[in-house]
Amino acid sequence: MADPSAGAWPAGYRVRPATTADTDAVHRLAGAGERALHGLATTDADRIAADLGMAGDAAACDTVLVTGPAGDPAAWGWVRGRRATVHVHPGHRGRGLGTALLAWSEARARELGGDRLAQTISDSDLAAAALLRSAGYVRVVTEWLLEMPLPGEPVVPEPPAGITVRAFRAGDEEAAYRLTEDAFDEWQQRRKPYAEWARLTVGRTTFAPSASPLAFEGDRLVGAVLSLDTGDLDGGEGYVERVAVRRDQRNRGIARLLLREAFRAFYLQGKRSCVLWTHSDTGALALYERIGMTVRRSSTVYGKALVVG
Repeated sequence: MADPSAGAWPAGYRVRPATTADTDAVHRLAGAGERALHGLATTDADRIAADLGMAGDAAACDTVLVTGPAGDPAAWGWVRGRRATVHVHPGHRGRGLGTALLAWSEARARELGGDRLAQTISDSDLAAAALLRSAGYVRVVTEWLLEMPLPGEPVVPEPPAGITVRAFRAGDEEAAYRLTEDAFDEWQQRRKPYAEWARLTVGRTTFAPSASPLAFEGDRLVGAVLSLDTGDLDGGEGYVERVAVRRDQRNRGIARLLLREAFRAFYLQGKRSCVLWTHSDTGALALYERIGMTVRRSSTVYGKALVVG
């Protein structure tokens, strides 16, 4: 791992790799930025821990934590494969940290063998979007955060013929992994190894099996919704992390059925809204809108080809 402090960082700031011990500090930093942009935090500490944990396991992954003159967390970022994430605390913006992190992320991506790099930027963050565009990044896809209000108990339709539904339980992990990765192969850049997939889904402390319904045709898993209970976040909403249906079972209403089951489970737990992310490559926006979900906000994925060496 290269020494992150070797780059051109603003005077007075210290830089080092971030570890899982920094989870709380990074979570507070990310939450401060989200509240400044959107009025509430949407990234839970469990997801930060998963990102930092993967940096310790994967050779093609790296992290950086920037602390201010008073020792407070000012910014952080990670690079994994062709993706990067960067957050700058609102109190430290306008000091060149975004530019320094962009240079660091591109340099690390090249060192890790990457030929492209992408970042997701909230469409509310005009300064970050302008910085990326000025550095040669272009729009790749649009992402939407959709919400489902739960003023009353959702009505769940009857399953299609031959389909049974039950909640996720221990032993379903491998089948859910194969199903979701097969479905996501249509648009994701790479297939995740099981350990990485589990760290982001069923291995998280916030994973909610009771709000994660599965659909079966006989003994074969044909559909899944995997959910998280991020009750520590502002608003305390239910969160759907994955929605997947086998290709040969699509257009039968299975996704709508499973989502309604998840919404009902969250409602019975006291949640009054549920959210999920989707993006333009999946083509699923219309499905979510048909079941009553609406767009709360959007983000853009910006990408750039890297010159190696």
